Amino acid sequence: MYLNGCGYFVSLSMHQSIQQLYDIAKKPSRKVLGLMSGTSLDGLDIALCELEGAGKETKLSLLNFATVSYDNAMKEEILSIFSKASVSLEKLTLMNPWIALQNAQMINQTLASWGIKAAEIDLIASHGQTIYHAPKSLHPNDAFGPATLQIGDGDHLAVHTGIITISDFRQKHIAAGGEGAPLAVYGDYLLCTDTIENRLLLNIGGIANYTYLPANGRLDQVFSSDTGPGNTMMDAFMRAHFNAEYDKDGLVAKKGSINEALLKAMKANSFFNVPLPKTIGPELFNVAFIEKAQLASGTTHIAKEDVMATLNRLTAETIVDAIHKHVPTSDHYTLYTSGGGMHNQLVVEHIQALLPQIVIKSSQAIGIHPDAKEAILFAILANECVAGEPMYAGGNATKIPVTMGKISFPK
Repeated sequence: MYLNGCGYFVSLSMHQSIQQLYDIAKKPSRKVLGLMSGTSLDGLDIALCELEGAGKETKLSLLNFATVSYDNAMKEEILSIFSKASVSLEKLTLMNPWIALQNAQMINQTLASWGIKAAEIDLIASHGQTIYHAPKSLHPNDAFGPATLQIGDGDHLAVHTGIITISDFRQKHIAAGGEGAPLAVYGDYLLCTDTIENRLLLNIGGIANYTYLPANGRLDQVFSSDTGPGNTMMDAFMRAHFNAEYDKDGLVAKKGSINEALLKAMKANSFFNVPLPKTIGPELFNVAFIEKAQLASGTTHIAKEDVMATLNRLTAETIVDAIHKHVPTSDHYTLYTSGGGMHNQLVVEHIQALLPQIVIKSSQAIGIHPDAKEAILFAILANECVAGEPMYAGGNATKIPVTMGKISFPK
């Protein structure tokens, strides 16, 4: 306490939660719950990570990992506002806290199943549920720049778990001149850069993206971009025509034949000519995209299995096309895969056939759980938010160095 010039006693004590955050930042290691729910809407990935240090000194251990599946009712609620140009504003407003409450319940139940108390966790790192992603290439309004929206309010998560929560990571990336994605570049660079090996880290989620890590490269030499559809159109087509959430192991696609006319019509979309780096989402790549391409190519009559075979090939070809646009074909590198699409054997076979000189491995080979990778990424971003230094995005996608995430206290 001290007496100010007006005769009032003023406290020098720090807000309890800020003091707690300060103490967490100064710890030699932090336990962070990374959360990820992607555009596939299959569930909430929960990765319990122990992070030592920050920046290039970061050391990470994955202590536990689980995916809590969304039930059909929850999926339907999300789908009612997901990737649509027009939705009920009331429903969107209601869903923002509701998603957080569902996720908080999942977190509490998962921690209990692991025998871990909330007090043992330093931070939650929540990506939230993407509802709409609007890079500049997707909308024609020059009065507006890129934008993205993730819901699942961080304050509700913090209050209902009792854990300090870092959320809404993508907004700072956009504010600093980026497009809000892909953010994998930060975790890829900090954890996976090698002194000898050139590495390409390919994540096949709803949308596919890759990070190219030159051996011993600096962050400004690293490159990351979305490539186009990963699983999103295949999953949507399976839901619409096969009453299934996804094409397990590519078995449906294997029964069909690639239709070159349909493939050509889909690849004619202007997105594939947008310069790298770029981002996109299911706002473009959806069932309507397929139907439009079928009409343009005169292929509305072909078998549904043939459509799946063609979608599968589209994912592989557009991944490889995007890699070739940035990574010299003369470069020797190893490709490490992660995300749900890596389990689609046919996609991987197509990629290998298109890159015969490249060795393809799971990211598990470099110590990164392939299904937990994106949840791990957000744990890293939360760690950097609290204990790290601002960084440029790879390839200077942002105009200024940034840390990302908004902080919510339980009290």
